[in-house]
Amino acid sequence: MSHKPFTVVLFLLAISLNSLAGPNKKERIGLYDLTCEYLQNPKGIDEPQPRLGWKLRALSEALYAQKQQAYRVIVASSNELLKKNKGDIWDSKWVYSSQTNQVVYQGQPLLSDRTYYWKVCIKDERSQVSAWSEPNSFTTGFFDQKEWKAQWIGDDQRFMRGKADCNIWDPWMKQTFTLKESAGRAFIYVASVGYHELYINGAKVGNGILAPAVTDHTKRARYIAYDITSFVHKGENIAGLWLGASWSIFGPYHLENDDRPLTPIVSAQAFFYRKDDPSKTDTPFDTLLTNQEWVTKKSPNKLLGVWDFSNMGGELWDDRRLNNDWNLLTDASDGWKPVEVYHPKLFISAQMVEENRLLTPVKPINLEHRADGTFRVDFGTNFAGWTEIPVSGQPGDTIRFNFSERKEMETTFNIRSSFIIGKTGKGVFRNRFNYSSGRWLTIKGLKEAPKLDLIKGWLVRTNYKTAANFKCSDTLMNWIYDKVRWTFENLSLGGYVVDCPQRERMGYGGDAHATSETGMYNYQLGAFYTKWMQDWRDVQGTESMVGNMYDSKTARKTVTSGRFLNNGILPHTAPTYWGGGGPAWGGIVVSLPWYVYEHQGDKKILKENYQLMKNWLSFLDTQVTDDMLRRFGGQWDFLGDWLWPNATAEGMNNDKPQTLFFNNCYRVYNLRTAQKVAQVLGYDQDARDWERKADNASRAIHQKFFNAANNSYSDGSSANLAMALLSEMVPAELREKVMQALEREILVKSKGNISAGITGGTVLFKLLRQQQRDDLIFTMLSRKTYPGWGYMMENDATTIWEMWEKNLPGHSLLHSSFLFPGAWFIEGLAGIKSKGAGFSGIIIRQPDIGNSKLPWVTASYDGPSGLIETHWTRSAGQLHLKLTVPPNTTAILKIRDQENMQIGEAKGRIQKLPDESGYKVFELQSGSYFF
Repeated sequence: MSHKPFTVVLFLLAISLNSLAGPNKKERIGLYDLTCEYLQNPKGIDEPQPRLGWKLRALSEALYAQKQQAYRVIVASSNELLKKNKGDIWDSKWVYSSQTNQVVYQGQPLLSDRTYYWKVCIKDERSQVSAWSEPNSFTTGFFDQKEWKAQWIGDDQRFMRGKADCNIWDPWMKQTFTLKESAGRAFIYVASVGYHELYINGAKVGNGILAPAVTDHTKRARYIAYDITSFVHKGENIAGLWLGASWSIFGPYHLENDDRPLTPIVSAQAFFYRKDDPSKTDTPFDTLLTNQEWVTKKSPNKLLGVWDFSNMGGELWDDRRLNNDWNLLTDASDGWKPVEVYHPKLFISAQMVEENRLLTPVKPINLEHRADGTFRVDFGTNFAGWTEIPVSGQPGDTIRFNFSERKEMETTFNIRSSFIIGKTGKGVFRNRFNYSSGRWLTIKGLKEAPKLDLIKGWLVRTNYKTAANFKCSDTLMNWIYDKVRWTFENLSLGGYVVDCPQRERMGYGGDAHATSETGMYNYQLGAFYTKWMQDWRDVQGTESMVGNMYDSKTARKTVTSGRFLNNGILPHTAPTYWGGGGPAWGGIVVSLPWYVYEHQGDKKILKENYQLMKNWLSFLDTQVTDDMLRRFGGQWDFLGDWLWPNATAEGMNNDKPQTLFFNNCYRVYNLRTAQKVAQVLGYDQDARDWERKADNASRAIHQKFFNAANNSYSDGSSANLAMALLSEMVPAELREKVMQALEREILVKSKGNISAGITGGTVLFKLLRQQQRDDLIFTMLSRKTYPGWGYMMENDATTIWEMWEKNLPGHSLLHSSFLFPGAWFIEGLAGIKSKGAGFSGIIIRQPDIGNSKLPWVTASYDGPSGLIETHWTRSAGQLHLKLTVPPNTTAILKIRDQENMQIGEAKGRIQKLPDESGYKVFELQSGSYFF
């Protein structure tokens, strides 16, 4: 009896089953950019159910309509198991879903201080299985505060208030430890108040600088995980920690009668395992904890300035105190003494955002030897970062470095550093625990000119990835786009966006409106904004603060002094507390999570911050009478629009009716945004309540402020008209007429120039983006006269200014104020917009600026769903488009009716949809197109 047919059936069945578990030989789709909690291969996370994500790309331009039908994620306890496709920690099996991000880990409970390895493959629309992604990993920190065993240590120095410069010499701390065997795995977790650097056996660990990310040190300290396995060995070792004063002496973090001293402190713990990947039952064979056994000594480095408004200062290096062996076992220097042990009441959590890094090099372009014996270095651009400068002289000579944003001034905002020459007569100044900001550097005290090619600079920022590129045929548009991005990068150091890097370094909520969508359209900022929202949760319940927070007579005792009110109130900055603002400043806690959700499809950020939003809106309710928000707080608590043209001369901090109007409309905008959040999360009663309050407020505002004669509101400014329309306060039957009034305000009264400030300009551009009025945005951006971005270019700006005016004293030339056009370049000119949360669908819309304005625009956006590319060209009157739609998405293409672009239906690729508001509309499946 023959068995051959049965054997063949079994063979074919085996092939079929194998295709379900592994990759098909003909690769059609690739996976890239794997993330865990928005981070690539993060270390030390404390999220017990982290979210995983990946992106898809076509492996050939000839492929269309590609979809993810299902995914399979495996998480293993070792790389060896992962290579064998064994997910002993989690094997999701095949999950039939198109989801590629926000995929929640559903495996075994994660253990603290472990490394987990993971990868993913998918089935496409043909049920073909992709190749596995590249292997990725994440390491865990600690999930319970009780797991933190280390003590907080520091030295006995205390910050002396009232001085021009900090008196604390940045301390060294060290401890020797002996390992009786070699470590297969060794991680150390370092939390500090003030910056730190870690050294093991004399070598600096990691590439991060200015660690950790900026944190509210009245409540929290964030730790960073360092892999020190390759740094330690069997036998005697030494660990060194170098602390920098920085945020440890920041006034708003000072609490009277607090257990945290005004000096940098650190807590660190390391665990040593025999195995590379210890099992659930494996325990460390040794530990290293900060405790009373460590010793400390003053280093040669010291903060100049006092980390305060207009005195962030710089650093002093005294090379006479140099000791290169301080962190080596061979160090025989004296002066070491036992550390002090402290007991601050701080919640310790992981730093779940990218570290700060030295990034873009900045090379000086000119060195001038001046008549007074000083040397002036021109870096060619304004920037915030580190510098490296060779010096020489007699021992004891002091070389001074003064930084300036303005060519005519030697120093701006007191940004300066110094180097005291040591016994060798030579040295190199290089930042460690502070950074400078400016374009020009004046060097004093050098007898010989430094070599220009040996002077170096670097941009310092949070190490997030870029997401977009943009170029077009218009020089001014390219200049604005490039300078907006460069300015944003210079402001995003420490896991939040500062207003300016030289004068304040505060995380203003009002300014965040001007930067957040620009940031999201140009960079991958999921972790960045998640961290910043944690900061806002930390600061809630404390009122705003201005003035001296070291003054015990007023600090936390009077209005706007940081009193703990323990309600929904918010200060105007986070995590920094200090500074003035208005309802739009605190209101960022409603707007920002919603923007992240729109861009990333991230429901978690809505859930985590929902109570924060509710508390804030409840606080605003206490300031409402007859459905109208009334003026509340102190002098600096009710700002509306800010820094509009000529604002300084007119008076910015005022109680004029237009400010009351703006802030009432903003409250409505907050309520309507919160309503949408509640609807997404299923909190229907909250949604109804907020809708009712928004409707009632809208009627009251309209009745009080509407000008029937010209269909405008309040003072008729573009800021107020835009705020009215964006908030949907305007009755439906009047929206078109109010929009026409806004158009007249821009084109006629303001002659095409911008006439709004930070908050007003942001809502103006957001409204015009929503209304698809690219023509009005393009008109304002095209002006080279005051006020506007073109005026800045004409006046040799290299970064975006704080104010529309250049030469007003005390104002910065590197600021967050006017970065809001950055979103429009991608959404408007490039025509790339999300259709549905997280770019699950895409809208590609032809920009409407007139046929003769731009011969070409090319751009890309690597969003949550993958890489989208557009290249618009016009030649001899004919419009062409080259377009890439990533797998697993579809695009709605909108082309203006008057265009003679021939787009025919193609089965499985292109479908004609009904025309829409002057556009021909098509649905495109994923793939590459040229029309």
